[in-house]
Amino acid sequence: MLLVPVMAVALVLVLALVYRALTPPSTLMLGRWATLQPVTREVVPLEAMSPALVQGVVASEDQRFCLHGGVDWDALWSVVDDEDGPSRGASTVTMQTVKNVFLWPGRSYLRKALEIPLALMVDLVWGKRRTMEIYLNVAEWGEGIFGAEAAARHWFGKSARDLTKGEAALLVASLPNPIARNPRRPTRALRALAGRIQGRTAGIGALSQCVRP
Repeated sequence: MLLVPVMAVALVLVLALVYRALTPPSTLMLGRWATLQPVTREVVPLEAMSPALVQGVVASEDQRFCLHGGVDWDALWSVVDDEDGPSRGASTVTMQTVKNVFLWPGRSYLRKALEIPLALMVDLVWGKRRTMEIYLNVAEWGEGIFGAEAAARHWFGKSARDLTKGEAALLVASLPNPIARNPRRPTRALRALAGRIQGRTAGIGALSQCVRP
């Protein structure tokens, strides 16, 4: 009975080591390929992305990204769960990355429980820069649009490197509901959220040091 979980752990560890060098697809991408739906993605290194995009993710998604070991325990203990399962509020960028790469979408206690040891492992194996690089190359930014480069070209007609601070904030603000939120034609609420993210980005400073070149 122990053979299956041991083999599963070994497989994930091997994949994590492989993904130190090769950027993986997300499970959503694999699902689209399996059902013959189109996927648009162009993998680019972190240095080929606007620093404003990286800082915006830290400011909006995980301000303690450079300080924790993959799991923000304080946020995890303080979050209030609802009847549908754990909320996204306690998820670090690392936890969101392992969910995108190794697990399935949706909210459940089982998935959250699996995210925690996986996040601790990949934080050790990948480190902060590689984790952020993979996150920004697998995040969904629209129907069949994955990764920062494809998102920047789809929504703004430019590379991720050339995004302005405002455009980067709009892309970050569209997460975690990119299908319903249009960064190119933002609603008043989305524009306001992007403005708040851009304002927080100005104060990030040392909090994003671990993902700077």
